[in-house]
Parts: sequence; C-alpha cells; structure tokens
Amino acid sequence: MTDAAPPPPPADDKDWTWVLDAGCPECGFDAATMTVTDVGAMLRDNVVEWQQILAGDEARLRQRPDAEHWSALEYACHVRDVYRIYDERLVLMLTQDGPHYANWDQNVTAVDDRYDQGDPATVADELSRAGAALASRFDDVTGDQWQRTGYRSDGAAFTVDSFARYFMHDPIHHLDDVAKGFARLDD
Repeated sequence: MTDAAPPPPPADDKDWTWVLDAGCPECGFDAATMTVTDVGAMLRDNVVEWQQILAGDEARLRQRPDAEHWSALEYACHVRDVYRIYDERLVLMLTQDGPHYANWDQNVTAVDDRYDQGDPATVADELSRAGAALASRFDDVTGDQWQRTGYRSDGAAFTVDSFARYFMHDPIHHLDDVAKGFARLDD
C-alpha cells in the first residue's frame, strides 16, 4: 500500500434513474421485473456475493483493472457506503414527509476514506452489518409506506418503491463491474 491515494476514476455523471424505466444493458438488472417486497432477500443475497469476493486474494482485490475502474476492494467499500446511505435515506422517507437528501460525492468519499487501503476482512464485516440493517429496514416496509416520497439533491423524486428498485441496481451493477475487472486482470 502506498501513502498517496490513487486518483479516482473519472466521475460518473450519468443520471442512473433511467434504470427504473429500462433494463441495464451492462449488468442485465431490470427494475420492472423486481418484486419490491423481495428487496430484503435480494439484498441479503447480494451481501453473500460481496462476502465471497472479499474472501479472495488480497493483492487481486486491491488491483485496479484500468484507470477507468476501481479495484474490487474499492467497489466493496463503495457498496458498503451505499448500504449505509440508503439506510439513512430510507429512514428519512419513512419518518419525514418528502425529505430532501444531502448530495453524496462517491469519488470524494473514496479518496477521503482511502477505499484503496481498506482491510478486506473489516470491509466484509462492515458491509455485512450495513446490508443486514438495510435489508431488515426494507423488510419492515408495508402497505402505503411503499408510496412515501423523498428527493435527491438534484431534484429526482422517489417513492420508497422506486427508491428500492433504483437502489438494488447499484450493488448488483458493481458485482458486474468487479467480474469484468477480474476478467481484464486475467487477460
């Protein structure tokens, strides 16, 4: 490990809300086919997949496949933080009327929190705990709560239903990013 943080990959400035209306051609996720009441179970399955990745060779986990993509460890740190942030946002949606979420710059967080220097076992534990907490929170959503609203800092509006669908794409998509990254490393 070096003292200097590697530069983040180029910022992803796409508005990924389109995944609510169309399947993702990169990872195959299709929000329209997802049963939203299954999000807790889907999330638990996702955590297991991340645990399997983080149990791999540490040197390989830390290696970036190219300048455009994070290492598997960096993606895992990001997913852990996505679980945490979405848990906070879900709490806001369930306890406040029409909350607005603070902006989150994932690349700034990756550099500031030194994702590149994470300990895989610690990240695995933190990811597991954050995923379990969020899965349980989604399990507790019932009835009209699925229609409660919240707003991203750019003004994008979500119901708990669309929020769950939008959320699930992220950790699933990043599993695909990691698989493709490992394939590039193996070439």
